[in-house]
Amino acid sequence: MPPKKKDEGPKERPILGRFKSHLKIGIVGLPNVGKSTLFNVLTKLSIPAENFPFCTIEPNSARVHVPDERFTWLCNTYKPKSEVAAYLDVVDIAGLVKGAAEGEGLGNNFLSHIAAVDGIFHVLRAFEDPDVTHVEDRVDPVADVEIINGELRAKDLERISDHLSDLESRNKRQTSKELKEELEIAQKVQEWLKEGNDVRFGDWNNREVEFLNTNPLITSKPVVYLVNLTQKAFISKKAKWLPKIHAWVQSHGGEPIIPFSGAFESHIFDMPEDEKDKYCKENAVTSALPKIITIGFKSIQLIYFFTAGEDEVKCWQIRKNSKAPQAAGAIHSDFERGFICAEVMTYQELHEAGTESAVKAAGKYRQQGKNYVVQDGDVIFFKFNVTSTGKK
Repeated sequence: MPPKKKDEGPKERPILGRFKSHLKIGIVGLPNVGKSTLFNVLTKLSIPAENFPFCTIEPNSARVHVPDERFTWLCNTYKPKSEVAAYLDVVDIAGLVKGAAEGEGLGNNFLSHIAAVDGIFHVLRAFEDPDVTHVEDRVDPVADVEIINGELRAKDLERISDHLSDLESRNKRQTSKELKEELEIAQKVQEWLKEGNDVRFGDWNNREVEFLNTNPLITSKPVVYLVNLTQKAFISKKAKWLPKIHAWVQSHGGEPIIPFSGAFESHIFDMPEDEKDKYCKENAVTSALPKIITIGFKSIQLIYFFTAGEDEVKCWQIRKNSKAPQAAGAIHSDFERGFICAEVMTYQELHEAGTESAVKAAGKYRQQGKNYVVQDGDVIFFKFNVTSTGKK
C-alpha cells in the first residue's frame, strides 16, 4: 500500500483580486456615518464632512504611511540619507443609500467607485446624535450593514447576469470547450450570489479564481468593519451595538472589526504630542488609527520587504505570495529580468544580532533562488545581471 499522505492542515485559499503592489482601499457606508471624518483624521487633509447626505460626490484619495516599529528601528540603526515607509492608498467614497444598485441617490456612480478599489473599510454608525441626521431615521448598524451588503450583491448579480447573457449568446453562435467552461463558472457564481452569498466566501478552484480575477466583482473584495462610537463609549469600551455587530460579522465570514470614534480622533487631532499623550494616558485609551491602517493594508493581501543601508531604508510593498523575482521587479524591471538570487535575512534575525555582519557570522544570511516566496519583513539584497545593458 502507498504511504498515507501527511496531513498538512487546511490549504490557504487562492487570493482573489489584482496581483499588483499598488492597491487601494475604499471607505464605504451609508451617508453620515463618519466616513469623511475618518478620512480627514487618517490623512490629515481637510475634506468636507458636513452634516448632509452626498457631501462627498467625487472620491477623495490620499496615501497614508503604515506605522511599523521595524521600519523605525532600521532607520535608527542605519541612519540613512533617505527613509521611505510603506503606504496605504485610501479612497473616501460617498455614501450609498437603499436602492443604489437601481440608481437611487447617486448609486450607480458610487458603486463604480467601489468597483475601482481593492478592499473596503465598511464604516458603521453606532452612535446617537440628534444633530447628525441618519438617512434611515434611526441608528441600527446591523440593519445598515445589511443594506450595504444587499446593494453590493445586487450590483454583482446584475453584472454577472449580463456577462452570462453574453456568454450564452456567443455559445449559440459558436461553442468551444473554453466557452462552455466559462459559461458553467458564470452560472455557478450567479447561483452563489442569488443564494445571498458574497463572492469572497466561495470555495473556488484555481480556474474559477482566474475567471473571477478577470471579471472582478465587488463582493470579492475583502472588508474591514469599522464601528464608529461616541467618544464616551470608545473610552469606556462599553457600546451596546458591538456584541450585535460582532455576532453578525461572525455569521458572515468573520472579517476584522475595529471599534473607533471619529469624535475622539477629531478631538485629539490637533493636540500637541505631549498633551495628546497625557490625555490618552489619563483616559487609558489609544488612537485606533494605527490599527486601522495596518489591518487595512494586510486585508488587501499586501506585505513588504526592506532594503537597508546608509543611503536608504525603504519598504517595498508587494502582493502576498510573491516570489523573489517578482519582488525584485518592484524595485526595477531589470532586477526581475536579470534575477540571479536574493540574499535574505529576516528582520527578527537582524534585530537580534544587531548588525548584518553578525547575522552572517551566525550563518543566518541566506541565498534564495527564483522559487523563494518573499515573507513580510524580509531584509533583501538582490543580485542580478542584464547582459543586454551591461547592468549588474
